[in-house]
Amino acid sequence: MSAPAGLSRPLAEILPKLAVAGGQLWAEVQVQPLLQLALAGIGLAVLGGLVRHGLPMLGGLLRGLGNLALIVSLLLAMARVMHLATGIDAVDRLGHRDEAMSMSGGETRARLGEDGHFWVQGRIGETRVRFLVDTGATITTLSEATARKAGLEQDQDAAPVMLTTANGMTRAVRTTIPEMRIGTVLVRRLGAVVAPGIGDTNVLGMNFLSKLASWRVEGDVLVLVPHRPQSGLRMTR
Repeated sequence: MSAPAGLSRPLAEILPKLAVAGGQLWAEVQVQPLLQLALAGIGLAVLGGLVRHGLPMLGGLLRGLGNLALIVSLLLAMARVMHLATGIDAVDRLGHRDEAMSMSGGETRARLGEDGHFWVQGRIGETRVRFLVDTGATITTLSEATARKAGLEQDQDAAPVMLTTANGMTRAVRTTIPEMRIGTVLVRRLGAVVAPGIGDTNVLGMNFLSKLASWRVEGDVLVLVPHRPQSGLRMTR
């Protein structure tokens, strides 16, 4: 028996939209480790509740693991917020100053800042940009002022990304950086988000670091090793 004509057309219009939204949600889950951990915890807790009547010990174990995963994801999220907040506060206290960056043998080296964080200077196109290097950040994040100055287009049609900042949750919009240089590193078409809740701070995330041949920390120096080193980009006032 076929569905009434009055229902089939709305369903035909809604289902493609649901499929697109589901695909965007899945893409978001794939790049958010904390979200993956939280969803795994929820899944284990629900599964434990379903089997606890027939298998009480197994059900209790699954629920315990699920609750543990949720607690760990919450603690990691709180630590992430405190880490980012410390970096943003340090910018306000110390002001924007040149980082001790050097280029040697195709590598770019950045010395640890007075605030206990690594900062690097780079360019998006011809726009000078200062970044806080955050290995806990999945994706590179730009302030609204930086995105506007660099002339980046924001993808208003893509699903927004919700970020946790020192001021709470904020809605970030996706964008693509056509070309970015940091020392001897050149990266093209880098995915990023533009967030209104991070002040003037720009955060260099793991999606940038993963494009390198390697990166490491030697004492108080961050070393960036590109696949194809470029001529060193030295920053001047």
